Amino acid sequence: MAAVFAKEFMGSSLMAVSNGAKTTMRKTGTKVLKKGKKATIVKKKAGAKKKAGGKKGAGGNFGPNRQLWYPSKDGAPAWLDGSMIGDRGFDPLGLSKPAEFVVFDLDDLDQNQAINARGANLGLFGADKTEVSTDTLSPYNEVFDIRRFRECELIHGRWCMVAALGAIVAEATTGVSWVDAGKVELEGASYLGLELPFTITNLVVIEVALMGYIEFARSSELDAEKRCYPGGRFDPFNLASGPNEANADDLKLKEIKHCRLAMLAFLGFALEAGFTENEGVLEIVGF
Repeated sequence: MAAVFAKEFMGSSLMAVSNGAKTTMRKTGTKVLKKGKKATIVKKKAGAKKKAGGKKGAGGNFGPNRQLWYPSKDGAPAWLDGSMIGDRGFDPLGLSKPAEFVVFDLDDLDQNQAINARGANLGLFGADKTEVSTDTLSPYNEVFDIRRFRECELIHGRWCMVAALGAIVAEATTGVSWVDAGKVELEGASYLGLELPFTITNLVVIEVALMGYIEFARSSELDAEKRCYPGGRFDPFNLASGPNEANADDLKLKEIKHCRLAMLAFLGFALEAGFTENEGVLEIVGF
């Protein structure tokens, strides 16, 4: 009896049902499709590269011949083809490699036999496409999808840009280390020397309400591109739309570079605060 599948594993990839077929995860390239009650195996060339998406940029920013983070004779991994903005082939742990699942038929379960043969390998199963849902905990049906990683990278990078700039500006204008800002805030909310009519509890409630609304609005968007680059009110000067739409790729590349730099910068802030006696960011850089 052959396996019948339902696409439901780890938040939506695969679940073998009906006959108890076993599945284990593996990363290569063959796909099993359901056809009637029998599994049909469709084979693809292992390691075949996707066709790069026709984007071109100055300095080799896109495509298979782009500049890589670590040039080598083997080039970038096959699943990083340069079609994504800011793709430098960096994935040393293979986290964004498309996940596929080895599917086995049932073992022989005849109790009258001394030895039961194990089930045959029916092939591999992988998601045909990545879809976005309104499930805030698992919006992508593939947990390790590269587009999900890009969305997370952008969101974290934008927060780090705001946080790094905020720490520097706050220290420069108030003289209080960003590490001690929370303790000072408990004594009375103020900003730039002006008293604010809020307690720390009020500020937490306001922040939770605002961020809850923002995340709800973002999670309700089912277009993967708009989830990352919504445009509209978030592009009030039309820098990447209308007559300036041709500049969009260049601006996205600059943003992802700044995101990565800001994440490293704030990691440095945290290490500085945890392992040195310095009073803040400005002190460690000599101001």
